[in-house]
Order: sequence, then structure tokens, then C-alpha cells
Amino acid sequence: MDVRELSDDDCRLAHAAMRELRPQVGHEPAFVDRVRSQFTHGYRLIGAFDGEHEHAVSVAGFRIDEKLAWGRHVYIDDLSTLPEGRGKGGATALLRWIDAAAAAEGITEVHLDSGVQPERQAAHRLYFAEGYRIGSYHFQKVLGEG
Repeated sequence: MDVRELSDDDCRLAHAAMRELRPQVGHEPAFVDRVRSQFTHGYRLIGAFDGEHEHAVSVAGFRIDEKLAWGRHVYIDDLSTLPEGRGKGGATALLRWIDAAAAAEGITEVHLDSGVQPERQAAHRLYFAEGYRIGSYHFQKVLGEG
């Protein structure tokens, strides 16, 4: 797998894989606009390419952040693989790329959240295999609903 960082010019190559995880991103033009907006807030996007397709088969969106609880860290917002790319090492390559990028910045922690629905179990196995552990619960409250 070839892993590379995507820019304003080629972030569209992440659309198909990202839509697997985030169907709400909509069609490609809306996705590109949203990603470009997030780039201005420190979001970075990488893709794993298998050499057979123009688009990325796996993608990860992340940012470098700093919090009182964790200090300076990397937070992975999104990690997604197309069904035909699963089990081929793309997501693993992306996680390892992020680890190396974090280490190069002197960052010692990488964080992510993952849903607990049954279809996320394969992702959880990957996270455990790559050294992640469950460090906390993530709570959310939707405002403005009845």
C-alpha cells in the first residue's frame, strides 16, 4: 500500500472510502468543500492506495491537538476502508503512518473514538492489534431535540 497525504487538489480521492464510514458526507463536491473547510482548522487527510484504483481504498482524517488531559496528541477523527479493500493492510498502514508522523513531532499519544455497534468489531480488533486500549467512555448529548 502506498500511503500519502491528500491536499485541496486531491482530497476527492478519499470520498468513496470516507463515505463508507460517514454516509452523511454526501456527494463528492459537498465532501470536498467540507474537507477543505476542515483543513483550515488543522484537519489532515491521508489515503492508502493499492495501485489498482485511482481512489484511496482506506482513508484517515486526523489532527494534532492539545488538551489539559492528554497534552499534545494526535486525534484520529475518521478511519475507513472500502469493503473490497478490507483485510489488505490499508488501515494498518494508515495507523502506522500516523504513529510515525506523531513521533516525528515529539507526540507520544494517539487517540480515537470508535462506535460500539456490532459492525465496528473488526475495527476494534485492528485497534487492539495496533496497541490501542480503551481509555475512557465518550458521552454525547444532542441538543435541540424533543
